[in-house]
Amino acid sequence: MIAIPDKAKQFLVSAAKLLIVGGAFYFIYDQLAHNDKLEWDKFVALFKKNWSLGGILFLLLLSFINRFLEILKWQNLVGSFKKISVGEASKQVLAALTASIFTPNGIGEYAGKALYFDKTETKKILFLNLINNGIQMILSVIFGVFGLLYFNARFGIITTRTVGIIFGVFCVLIAASFFFKSFAIKGYSLEKIVHKINALPKAIHRKNILLGISRYLVFSHQYYFLFLAFDVDLPYWMLLSVIASVYFLASSLPTFQFFDFAVKGSVAVYFFSLLGVNEWIVIFISTLMWLLNVVLPVVIGSYYVMQFKTRRA
Repeated sequence: MIAIPDKAKQFLVSAAKLLIVGGAFYFIYDQLAHNDKLEWDKFVALFKKNWSLGGILFLLLLSFINRFLEILKWQNLVGSFKKISVGEASKQVLAALTASIFTPNGIGEYAGKALYFDKTETKKILFLNLINNGIQMILSVIFGVFGLLYFNARFGIITTRTVGIIFGVFCVLIAASFFFKSFAIKGYSLEKIVHKINALPKAIHRKNILLGISRYLVFSHQYYFLFLAFDVDLPYWMLLSVIASVYFLASSLPTFQFFDFAVKGSVAVYFFSLLGVNEWIVIFISTLMWLLNVVLPVVIGSYYVMQFKTRRA
């Protein structure tokens, strides 16, 4: 193996940092500057009419709580083998988010977090991050299915036959998971993965689930309060059911972090159009959710990316 001189290595690391941060900010700017569906004049007019300092601070507080709960989740999971402070967990989560913004389905987050640990711990960190993201996906599915059923009971967008087919496919997948539980790919099988998950202390799992539920409720209600701020007057449970449905369906689609608001926005437009909500309002709220919960943390995470120092030889 060819050894890389220290100066060359430092240059490559610095170049990678600049590439990640520069790329992140470019994609954020590109999405805001070249989205012709964002009618800023309507937004400014409504903002001047309804804005309040208390409302802005409240929405920012929800964004802080949302990301802080994610930080606590990561600290809790890493605590299964190594104690880290909230500050260290914040650094890892925010830097990894910045690194993942232009990777498919946030894959860069896995590598971003692993870089903060010794090479021997890489597999463990990848596994814990899978657990970390997995609970949010499971919660999105659970709440999303109930949301779809509630919404469908009123609008009937899915026929009874379709619901039966979906339920049948779900049952087949569950049966297949038991049948093929010992089938291994590169040494990994479903049975082995389940065993590794069960090996973690139950207290870790309980806290992870509790924090995951809390985080889901925070960002879904942030979405809800934004609709109220835009004068959308819909029943509480109907609005929450649509929000749950949108997050469930949008999360099922492969995408990049910087396209996140566009994907969620397009799915949301379809559902909210059935409720008579203007398309531009839905798009703006999806964009604001993206700004509050992705862009702001990425701005902070960019600092941690630039401060990052390699741990490996």
